[in-house]
Amino acid sequence: MAKIYLFRHGQSEFNLKKVFTGWMDAKLTELGVEQAKNLGEMLKDKKIDIAYVSRLSRAQDTLKEVLIFHPECKTTIVDDRMIERSYGALAGLGHEETIAKYGQEQFDKWHRGWNDRPPEGECFADVEIRVQSFIDELKTKYAGQNIGIAISAHGNSIRLFRKIMENVTPEEASSWTIPYDQYFEYEI
Repeated sequence: MAKIYLFRHGQSEFNLKKVFTGWMDAKLTELGVEQAKNLGEMLKDKKIDIAYVSRLSRAQDTLKEVLIFHPECKTTIVDDRMIERSYGALAGLGHEETIAKYGQEQFDKWHRGWNDRPPEGECFADVEIRVQSFIDELKTKYAGQNIGIAISAHGNSIRLFRKIMENVTPEEASSWTIPYDQYFEYEI
């Protein structure tokens, strides 16, 4: 069986400030770097042959800390199907600023609503389509092989990966908070 080790990047500057980040680049905070190092420690005894990461530096910098312990990993693939959800026109706006401008009800719909797209952005249902495509490709390429696969991703793409792999409802997946300092393990 192929094993997948899926984890979120460490805390970013925008996470700390409660700013919609989406596809914008944001560096890890000092705490985020420590969280990435802790993930590396947690995963040091796992076999990792292949790594996937989005183009965003927060995911790449987290992966670097994990791969310090994995010289056996010779292949890193950038795949934006696991990139963060696009917040479109909200990217760069603080949560409080968004609530003040659009109201709490609209903020809640954009923040955790399943089919509610922020202006020019993606909803969870949109992200689920690209994450499903990614999972399907992983299964086609690697199912049944004796390999370890690290995936350094983002809160909302992980939310959808977990929803699909764990076969839960949209409501349950929407309620999750994806931590910075743990990984999720799956077999394919």
